[in-house]
Amino acid sequence: MTDASATPPPPEAPTPEQGTLALAQPEDDHTVAEWEKAAAGVLRKAGRLGDEDPDAAVWDRLTRTTLDGIGVTPLGTLAGAYDGLRPSRAGAWDIRALVGGPDAKLVNEAALVDLDGGVTSLWVHAEPADLPTVLDGVLLDLAPVVLDASGDVRPLARAFAALVQQTGVRLHPDTNLGADALAEEVVEVATAARELGVRGVVVNAVAAHDRGASDVQELGYSLWAGVTALRALVAAGFSVAEAAATLEFRYAATDEQFPTIAKLRAARRLWARALELSGEVGVAQRQHAVTSRPMLSKYDPYVNMLRGTVAAFAGGVGGADAVTVLPFDSALGVPEAFGRRIARNVNHLLIDESHVAAVADPAGGAYAVEKLTDDLAAAAWAEFQLLEKDGAAAFEERVAATVARREAEIARRKRPLTGLSEFPNLAEALPERQPDPLNDAVRRYGASFEELRDEPAAAPVFLATLGPVAQHTARATFASNLLAAGGIAVEVAGATADADDLAGKYRAAGSPAVVCLAGSDAAYAEWGKAAAETLRDAGATYVIVAGKPADHADDNAAIGIDALAFLHRVREQLA
Repeated sequence: MTDASATPPPPEAPTPEQGTLALAQPEDDHTVAEWEKAAAGVLRKAGRLGDEDPDAAVWDRLTRTTLDGIGVTPLGTLAGAYDGLRPSRAGAWDIRALVGGPDAKLVNEAALVDLDGGVTSLWVHAEPADLPTVLDGVLLDLAPVVLDASGDVRPLARAFAALVQQTGVRLHPDTNLGADALAEEVVEVATAARELGVRGVVVNAVAAHDRGASDVQELGYSLWAGVTALRALVAAGFSVAEAAATLEFRYAATDEQFPTIAKLRAARRLWARALELSGEVGVAQRQHAVTSRPMLSKYDPYVNMLRGTVAAFAGGVGGADAVTVLPFDSALGVPEAFGRRIARNVNHLLIDESHVAAVADPAGGAYAVEKLTDDLAAAAWAEFQLLEKDGAAAFEERVAATVARREAEIARRKRPLTGLSEFPNLAEALPERQPDPLNDAVRRYGASFEELRDEPAAAPVFLATLGPVAQHTARATFASNLLAAGGIAVEVAGATADADDLAGKYRAAGSPAVVCLAGSDAAYAEWGKAAAETLRDAGATYVIVAGKPADHADDNAAIGIDALAFLHRVREQLA
């Protein structure tokens, strides 16, 4: 079986003939230095690069680093060459809808509406006794069904097999009985699936993603789980090809489109290498991409439509065989008809109107994507080796460290969450949804901010704006948005002439205990200290300054601070 110590070989660089387009002209041939000069000119105009900085500094300015420490570069070179491993599907991907819930009749109605609306397969989370009702009217020979259970899937698989026997239908071959690759029942369910002529096992890397794993950790986990299942099945009498053919890999697709595209491409390369080391070639990895549940936000949920669209695009471009877009209202509870409709139509827009599926591997040959694919594959193989060596407990410790890094970046708003940590709307009315048990085990990335919003501050902060509106707008807007992210409303002074004028407006607002000075640097220098002292004399007990720390203020609000810690401090003062 697979030797975990054997790293995947790097792809061969293309020959000059392969790397030259027939339509290219001599004047189209440019050097990296020329690109650096052009990019540096743009960054200098934007103030992101100084005149004294070298042009090559554009790489540092434009390269984003993932939680795994891998750089997402703005440009690639031949160092990341195409490996030729294309997706197994040709044309449109399978549009898969997740259906589940306590009321089997309602689940069936949602499934039939989804199928009528263009969904091509169902991912079914149900109790065994409910399965006949849930699948009533579903044409199982045309629509693949992937089973899902909270624990042991065998009772659900038996109920499904009984239903198939009763109806006499010939199942679609992409149907999957849904045994977890790491579960003890994997051999039994895979054997039953083989008798039915369908798949039997899901390598559920989304389980690691939902616990907070990074892309590399998710890939390493999927490879480890897949190889574990492969070993168990081969030991039970399956050939390597038979065992590999019964597996389907499930990955999370996020709104970080390039890492998601590269993750799916790296997954195929990693699995092909694992099979090669096991003595088998030519069995393609079947991939199911699911838009990330942790990336969704309960507040300003309509932004989730945008997140889901980017994630679905990345899943399709990355080569997934099936894509599930979770409805935008999933974070609120059981999705309703509108959310489900938007979710399935996202796929149709990408496939039928944007023609994303018309090209087999749209990202193939793009040097930046190829480099990212290479980097992810190498790091994930190392993660796989660690899992083989140290086991699951050590893996969970590494995931916990990733969660802590992500939480720290979200707290400092280095990973902004639109509608939650950035540009929140305290006046929004959230759609009401029934509780969804499928959400219980998932902690969303913005959970810490959501907890603050769930219990708005009992009192507002007085936004002590200094000078005319034009002079204080920038910092006043920044401070208002930051405070709103913590469920804190503001009372705005508006245009003010001096400290006495400001104090009058403060008293008219009810003399809140906490005030935040917001003005230009010139206004701070001229009368910022006087404003703080006057407001304290009028009753303020805690003074914040929007901008750099000041001796006359108790706290400050600025870009790069730990926003969560700041918001908790302010709420304590307001309490």
